[in-house]
Amino acid sequence: MAGRATLSHSGAAALGVFDGVHKGHRKVLDAAVKCAKECGLIPCAFTFAAASMPVKQGNVLTYLYTDAQKRRLMAQCGIEAVYAPPFSAVQALDGEAFCRQVLVEQLHAVHVFCGKDFRFGVGAGWGVDDLCAFGASMGFQVHPVEPVLCGGSKISSTMIRRLLQAGKPEEAAQLLGAPYQLCSLVEHGAALGRTKAVPTINMSFAEGQLVPKYGVYVSRTHMAEFSWFSVTNIGVKPTVSDRGQTGAETFLLDFSGDLYGRECRVELLEFLRPEKCFPDVDSLYRQIAKDQAECRRRIWMLK
Repeated sequence: MAGRATLSHSGAAALGVFDGVHKGHRKVLDAAVKCAKECGLIPCAFTFAAASMPVKQGNVLTYLYTDAQKRRLMAQCGIEAVYAPPFSAVQALDGEAFCRQVLVEQLHAVHVFCGKDFRFGVGAGWGVDDLCAFGASMGFQVHPVEPVLCGGSKISSTMIRRLLQAGKPEEAAQLLGAPYQLCSLVEHGAALGRTKAVPTINMSFAEGQLVPKYGVYVSRTHMAEFSWFSVTNIGVKPTVSDRGQTGAETFLLDFSGDLYGRECRVELLEFLRPEKCFPDVDSLYRQIAKDQAECRRRIWMLK
């Protein structure tokens, strides 16, 4: 995701944090893309580097998706260029400086799209009415986008974080527009899975990234060319590790092979049970067999 990518052509710009690229974000992004196609502009977006914004309007944040995930999801919406500086690079700009340096000089924005509650400038001191006023003097038109509601409430990344921390990936998926996903290179674990003939992949969470509720999930694992249903454990693996390091370990159904070093995308579909410590490894793998059987049962019910 580009930090400083000045456009060489006028843009239709979407503005926002876009953490999760949920249904509300997609409405803003889609509006910018549609405008760009109609007006011959570059569909672009302004956001912040994911790990650079630990606090938003006084609230501590753990981000849902990494920069790479956000870039891929925004590209799927049709966004062709992204300006994503670290928060520290723009946090001292007042409203006028933000509009001039980011919207005019970086994105060459002719049309600007944002949520109706969008705030910008130092201390989030400026809002959409101010943005419209700056646009009138600087040559861009502002298009506030109505929020997307679910059950009468505005969809937000905060809602999605709470659902994932409560072990409710199905409800989070309704707000995201797709299942919540983990993306990472497959790492070497303790290799216990291979000794027990259980193919597994290990993935880490980035620093500052949200960790869903510890426990076991029905999941689906995607590679570039294939996908498999799977069982994913999120937590510290207390039976086989005393390091207390949080990660995700996924047991692939109906797969054999070596995925180390390759990029995987794991979608969390349903919560099965909380993580627990077993008295020994054999007990753990008996439970894994039960988890796999329950996963297959739920997959059958989903079809």
